[in-house]
Amino acid sequence: MLIDGKWTADWHPVQATDKKGGFLRQTSSFRHWVTPNGEPGITGSGGFQAEPDRYHLYVALICPWASRTLIARRLKGLEAVVSVSVVEPWLLNEGWHFGDYPGANRDTLNNVEWLHQLYTRADPTFTGRATVPVLWDKKTATIVNNESADIVRMFNNGFGELADSRIDLYPQALREEIDRLNSDIYPKLNNGVYRAGFATTQESYQEAVNDVFSMLDWLEQHLSTRDFLSGETLTEADIRLFVTLIRFDAAYHGLFKCNLRRLAEYRNLDRYLGALLAIPGIRETVNIDHIKQGYYSIKALNPNGIVPAGPDLSGYGL
Repeated sequence: MLIDGKWTADWHPVQATDKKGGFLRQTSSFRHWVTPNGEPGITGSGGFQAEPDRYHLYVALICPWASRTLIARRLKGLEAVVSVSVVEPWLLNEGWHFGDYPGANRDTLNNVEWLHQLYTRADPTFTGRATVPVLWDKKTATIVNNESADIVRMFNNGFGELADSRIDLYPQALREEIDRLNSDIYPKLNNGVYRAGFATTQESYQEAVNDVFSMLDWLEQHLSTRDFLSGETLTEADIRLFVTLIRFDAAYHGLFKCNLRRLAEYRNLDRYLGALLAIPGIRETVNIDHIKQGYYSIKALNPNGIVPAGPDLSGYGL
């Protein structure tokens, strides 16, 4: 992590734990918003007006949080408005690295080698971890936001007429239900798999894995009578769930010890995942090679760095 702008020690997935030895996730640090007229959003300061080719998105294809933003960018038709750079999949001693691995690229915008160098450009005294996604402002050369949930909502309604208005990922009539779904799914499943994988005690692991499978069981029943989480409409809640489901059998089931059942054993979730992959723009954000290379490079969980041959995901066309 960075301490007062200086890189300190090697990368490690567990930065902090609770009293039970459970994994605690770092809170995002940059929380400004892009808005159609440049007025401040719900957090941060203003001045970040929606403009063509002003903003750049830094992502890792291994990362579910970053992949949320890639999907929203695609669905809202912002590919020509917000440019993208992809880091290499491995979590190295200095974190995320730009390079030439297939599916990744070098940073030709800021010409940095490591993602953490972007953080110190935005704040020379930054303390914390250099995480993805990062939404960068080319005009003021700073980080707008590094919270994926914020960026998804910005792409949905912060770019005004620059975005495709035919899709609304956070419709007014469904916001209460979407917020409720997000608040349940995030701690138990999205972050629950990490709580299981990075637990440092048996007690914290058991609590996390129970949450993961109780949530999957609930979702299996919930999706037995509907196409999407909120009925017949694709929303941000589906995007937030999808990025965890698509990684489940490939990484979380084995490496993160979430191995009570495979996702493929859930009939309705399996159908739902296939249906989401069929939506134009979603499949293109999925790179199973990056996902497996990245997760299995975590030395704390896989010291020998061996990447498994499976699972077979050909049923999803991957």
